[in-house]
Amino acid sequence: MVAKIIDGKKIAADLRHNIASEVARLGREHGVQPGLAVVLVGEDAASQVYVRNKGVATKEAGMVSFEYRLPETVTEAELLAQVTQLNEDPAVHGILVQFPVPGHISQQRVIEHIHPDKDVDGLHPINAGRLASGIPGLVPCTPMGSVILAKQSLGKLEGLHAVIIGRSNLVGKPVAQLLLNENATVTLAHSRTRNLPELCKTADIIIAAVGIPEMVKGDWVKQGAAVIDVGINRVDVPETGKTRLVGDVAFDDAKENAGYITPVPGGVGPMTIACLLRNTVFAACRQAGLPDPIL
Repeated sequence: MVAKIIDGKKIAADLRHNIASEVARLGREHGVQPGLAVVLVGEDAASQVYVRNKGVATKEAGMVSFEYRLPETVTEAELLAQVTQLNEDPAVHGILVQFPVPGHISQQRVIEHIHPDKDVDGLHPINAGRLASGIPGLVPCTPMGSVILAKQSLGKLEGLHAVIIGRSNLVGKPVAQLLLNENATVTLAHSRTRNLPELCKTADIIIAAVGIPEMVKGDWVKQGAAVIDVGINRVDVPETGKTRLVGDVAFDDAKENAGYITPVPGGVGPMTIACLLRNTVFAACRQAGLPDPIL
């Protein structure tokens, strides 16, 4: 058995198409145009690429894109003042501060300063609490994208056993809550879990988000399981002197057992930006007192 490759690019493109249709409807029927503000601090090259891609995707969906670039030397107080201004701007429905921020700025303080209803990264403690309590809120984008990919592959997740490797606030914990909301049975594991290979062999779904290159081996995967690889790791290729991107799963081995598997790149990554746009539409609807869209 060789796994079916989960095409994250296509699924994300379909979602973005549906989002653009919903944005057009909101403008036509309610005069609402969702606006997303992205704040970048410093000159980090990777962050600049991410911000540029988010701006392009926002505009392609028919939304308003606001971009703020602040110098590396900006103080925490100045950054928080910028966030306050965006919190109060009715044209801005979603706020994203691109992380990482420079070391002299508290990332957690920035997260907590964004209004929870505009927190399209879904990281504010209030949104984490809403998710844990089953209350509608804004959900972290990568976990939401991962669950969408699993549902596209397996259909209903009810009753399936999901093993999540990684317990971060960014992916592991929220994806566990999302899967519980789908009535899956969830085991939240991590790099120190005992007998992790044996545990993974019991899983119908493996979500790997541990940040260790190719940690999950092929023989950890049960025949027919769905493998969602959130990892993005750059490793050296000695023969060429170059680097390549790999996930947290040994893809070539795992695909021999898995029923479905995401590639790296081209799996979860494209879903993250699509779900950011999705969150922005949800935020705009809620701020306008409109019902949640079906996306």
